[in-house]
Amino acid sequence: MEISQIIPHIEVLIFASDKPLTNADLLEMVNNALGFIEDRAVPDQVTAAVEAVREKYSSEFYPFEIRESGGGWQFLTKREYHKTVALLNGDKFLKRLSAAAMETLAIIAYKQPITKGDIEAIRGVNSDYSVQKLLEKELIIISGRNEDLPGKPLIYTTSKSFMDYFGLNSAGELPTIREVLMDQAVMPYVVTEDHPVESDRLEEEPEAGPDQSEELPEPEADQPEELPEPGLSAENEAQ
Repeated sequence: MEISQIIPHIEVLIFASDKPLTNADLLEMVNNALGFIEDRAVPDQVTAAVEAVREKYSSEFYPFEIRESGGGWQFLTKREYHKTVALLNGDKFLKRLSAAAMETLAIIAYKQPITKGDIEAIRGVNSDYSVQKLLEKELIIISGRNEDLPGKPLIYTTSKSFMDYFGLNSAGELPTIREVLMDQAVMPYVVTEDHPVESDRLEEEPEAGPDQSEELPEPEADQPEELPEPGLSAENEAQ
């Protein structure tokens, strides 16, 4: 079978699918669609066809492309059009997550599989509400129970929807903690006479000389109540 025969079928399958399609999925579907042809497609031909479609939509002419995300191939808008597409949904999917939910989601993503008790041990607070919200949004799933712990608590992992939304094929593609910290790292600074060491404290105001500022009055201290002189009553003093 010629690759030119396969390419349009690969393209339309990826376009019409509501979920990412792997090369194995595409191979099976193409062969089923072209079952009347004795010369069946092989994995290498599907790989070449996918690459041809990917190269086609890499052109600046198209605002979308095919990308391997969520475990398979799918059509996605290019990054430079994110703000335009966001006008349709207002980024509502993630903006409705609270800071606590995002924190919980990050812990699950990096520590999965993990129990709620372990999540709370890391966060230091009860996480029932955050976990429930993440389950409702299908960003995490219950993948089983920890048979070794008392009570056999539930185990949580990220879902396929999580991988799909963030453009990941597996949890292994998450940035490492070191990479995240490197983005916030301070670049080395060479100390010379012309460039003294800078402090992260606020600069102190220079001391004002006699002709630069007025002396601030001393703060008034709490004065004890004056007592009347001996021999005078309080009534005579008032007169």
